[in-house]
Amino acid sequence: MVDSPGRLTLWGVEVFVATAEEGSISAAARRLGASASAVSQQLTNLESALGTTLLLRNTRPVTLTPAGEVFRRRASAILNEAAMARSELAMGDMAALTRFRLGMIEDFEADVTPRLLAQMAEGLEHCQFLLETGASHTLYDQLEARALDVIVAAEMGAEADWMEVHPLMDDVFVVAAPRGMFDSQRPLLPQLQAQPLVHYTTRHHMGRILAAHLARQNLRLAHRFELDSYHAILALVAQGTGWTILTPLALMRAKRFAAQLDVFELPFEPLSRRISLLARRDSLQDMPEQVAAQLKPILQEQVVDPAKGVYPFMADVLKVL
Repeated sequence: MVDSPGRLTLWGVEVFVATAEEGSISAAARRLGASASAVSQQLTNLESALGTTLLLRNTRPVTLTPAGEVFRRRASAILNEAAMARSELAMGDMAALTRFRLGMIEDFEADVTPRLLAQMAEGLEHCQFLLETGASHTLYDQLEARALDVIVAAEMGAEADWMEVHPLMDDVFVVAAPRGMFDSQRPLLPQLQAQPLVHYTTRHHMGRILAAHLARQNLRLAHRFELDSYHAILALVAQGTGWTILTPLALMRAKRFAAQLDVFELPFEPLSRRISLLARRDSLQDMPEQVAAQLKPILQEQVVDPAKGVYPFMADVLKVL
């Protein structure tokens, strides 16, 4: 159904907020999964309904008019009320939920996410599932902006007031090296320092916490490659280009390289990250807790048990919470 000009719609309000926050129509379109022309038309319809100009679209970035600043405050309240109404309806009858927007870290893309969505679809017969896969920091931004309902991501520091957190698993960092590059009978750290590191990108949260941890150990490790792809990193390692530090989730996602790799515990202070399910507090009542409960046995079966089978030393550090 096409919204008629002159009619105030919730979708139009959501489009306005996204555009105001992103600073451009194209960025808002990407966030909302819509076309730029559709976003522009919604903004035109909204301004027509309100009888005023809300945005100066010919500036870079797009800026709010004084009327737009006033409406932005009201728009946030409108979206909050809509979210609460949706959560109350979901609480009364979860089977009536019509849309669920889920964000998942890439680590779970192939094995975990399809199982979860299939299980949820059995109980929510009339629900449309929208999936966004990406890095943890990107998913956090979309959750805060109300572009997603629930995300599964690595925790990133202190919990915000508006956020509810359901811990799922701890994921420990390990060394992955070309098979035979290092002698397990000799101290590992000097051997690592003599070979180049293939570094996970510091543009992402995981790469930044890894770089900070190495700095705390006073370790300066030479590296020529800084990549954002597990497969690309482990392909380079498997070819003998260098070694890397990743997590078991990364290794299991690129397990076709397993036969070409040796995996070791870190030869310095351990480092781990926590994977949790996060949602806006009270936005979906107890649904986030229910989804977390569904996820845990899937993680145990699809991730933790297989990783422990291949790398027994992870038995005490890789676990579902």
